[in-house]
This record gives sequence, structure tokens and C-alpha cells, in this order.
Amino acid sequence: MSTIAQLFASTLEKVLLAFAHNWFYLLASIAVGVGIKLFLDQERVAAYLRRNQKGGVALATAVAVGTPLCSCGTTAVIIGMMASMMPWAPIVAFMVSSPLTSPEGLFYTAGLFGWPFSIAFFVASILLGLGGGLIAGFLDRSGWLKNQARLSSDPAVRPTVSPAHAFQAQPAQASCGCGSAHLEPISAQFDLVAQPVTVQGCCGYQPVAAVQGSCGCQSRQMPEPVQPSAKPRLTASIIAQQLYRDGSRLLLMFFGFAFLGYLINGLIPATWIPSLFGGGHAYGVPLAATLGLPFYINSEASLPLVRAMLDSGMSQGAALAFLIAGAGTSIGAIGGALTIARWRVIAIVVGTLWAGAIALGLAYDLLIVIGLV
Repeated sequence: MSTIAQLFASTLEKVLLAFAHNWFYLLASIAVGVGIKLFLDQERVAAYLRRNQKGGVALATAVAVGTPLCSCGTTAVIIGMMASMMPWAPIVAFMVSSPLTSPEGLFYTAGLFGWPFSIAFFVASILLGLGGGLIAGFLDRSGWLKNQARLSSDPAVRPTVSPAHAFQAQPAQASCGCGSAHLEPISAQFDLVAQPVTVQGCCGYQPVAAVQGSCGCQSRQMPEPVQPSAKPRLTASIIAQQLYRDGSRLLLMFFGFAFLGYLINGLIPATWIPSLFGGGHAYGVPLAATLGLPFYINSEASLPLVRAMLDSGMSQGAALAFLIAGAGTSIGAIGGALTIARWRVIAIVVGTLWAGAIALGLAYDLLIVIGLV
């Protein structure tokens, strides 16, 4: 009994010590996340991407890592992108990068792992988004991604976009039956999304309205895109409620999973973690990336858990690989992706994250060995 009590006391001491070292970064991540969330939602992100389709993969990746969207928020933005007939390349880039990091995640990771690791994770998210987008663009042009959208009951609603018009899907000539041809929006021609898409019950985000098409003889003009709905005026009460909601959730996850991580480290033999994930083992990083696929929970939970494993001998490259592979393939991320895309698109996302996690994890360990990190 005394041994169990000592284990719990030692675990609690390590958790409190970790909090004492990281409280400032935790508070900073809460403040940054709430600030961005209150002034930016997925409606505006989707509308911005629709207006700037020529930015392509680079713009989609930049927006993905710069916005704190949850899984369903990411799904809503992607639906908005698909409703405007955006090609697969920027959509996949957004799907790869968005779950990995965010501005508040940059501070949270820096507190737990240090700024070099946090910046490496942030840069890795950008590189993988660009890589996934380029791969998707190549496969889209080859026709491999044809009929991979789930936005319509007709699997052939998404035509392959030619390279020359990859970011300029043009309206088609059509007739409304009154003897005068006019331009019909391509979204109406293919009947992509007839009604605004609503995502409820997650992260406090509002529904996202897809571009709606119409065909009538009284008008020859393309309909105006749906504008994002006005957000309610911010008050001190709203800000305080959001700070309390996000802060309590993050702190609960931090204390709960940091305690679990240090407790597990106290229960298993001390040599297990270094022998499986320590530096110098060729299989450590690939094993961590593979285990990240099924065992990653979310960033608030997994980051303190991995921090505890680092303290027990896990290499930083293995930790980076676990977080990259797990964040983008969590249940929320893949579940949302499966509602809008078929298996070939999902395979690109998962394959990019898994292979990229291994390559970047090994590269980070190498940089540490040669003294560049």
C-alpha cells in the first residue's frame, strides 16, 4: 500500500512541477485561441478561400495552420471549398495541415517541449500541407481522384478540372427554356449543394453556407455568393465565458493526461520507453508514427502524455512523428473527412501524414545528433 501511495505522490509531484514550468504558455495558448476564435470562424475562412482560389495549395496551407479550427470546423470549411468547385489540391492541403497545429497550439507545444520543437512541428505542418496538396494535384490531373466527392447522391458530380483551369472553374452555357441562353453557375449545373450546410454541436462555430445556384429566365446575372452571417457583438461576458470554457477544458486535459503519462511511466519498467522509442533505434520513429494513428486522442490530451514519455527516454524525433501522424488521423479528423470524400482522398491524407511523420521525425533526430537543434 505504501508503494502505491508513493507512486501516486511522485506522479502528482511531477505533474505539479510540469505545470509550474508551463503555466504561462498554457495561459498564452488559451488567450490566443479564444481571441482568434471570437473574431474568426469557419464561415469567413471558407468565404476567403472561395474568393482567392488562385492562391491554391500555398494559401490553403497558410490558412489551415493560421486558424484554430476543430475537426468539425475543418469539415465545414472543406465543404465550402468543395461547393465552389475548388480542385482537390488545395482541399487536401487544408485537410492535411489544419488538424496539426494552430497559433495557440504553437504556444502550448512550446511550453511542453521548448521552442525548437514547437517551431519544427509548425514548419512540418506547412511542409506536409504543401506536399499533400502537390500529390493530390498530380493525381487529380491524372484522373485518379475523379468521383471522389460525397457531396451529392450522384457520384459523378465532381468533374476533373484540367490543369489549365485548375483554379478557374468556369460557368457553362445553358438554356432555361425561354429561348435565350445565359451563364449558369457551375454549382447549379451539377447540383452540388442545394441548401446551406450546417455543422452543429462542436466548438461553438456557426453553420457555413455553400454557394447556391439558380436558373431563371428573369435574370442573366450570376447570383451573389452567400455572405457570412454577422457575429453577435462581443461583450465582456462572452469573452469571459469563452475563456472559462476553453481554459477549463485545456487545464483538465493537461492535469489528467500528464498524471496518466507519469503514472504509466512509474508502472512500466524504466528501460521500455528508451528501448522502443529512444534515439539510436531505427525502428523508434516509424513505430511512434504508426502508434500515433490509432492511439492519438487530441492535442490537449496527447501533448502532456508525450511530454511524460519524453521524460522517460523517448527521442524528440519519435515524439514529433507520433504527434504528426496522430493529429491528422484522429477519429475526429478522419470521421469528418469521410463524410465529404472517398477512400482515395483519405489515402492521400493518411499516407502523406504517416510517411511525412517518419521522414521528419528521423530528420529532427539527425539534426539533434549533429548539433543543429
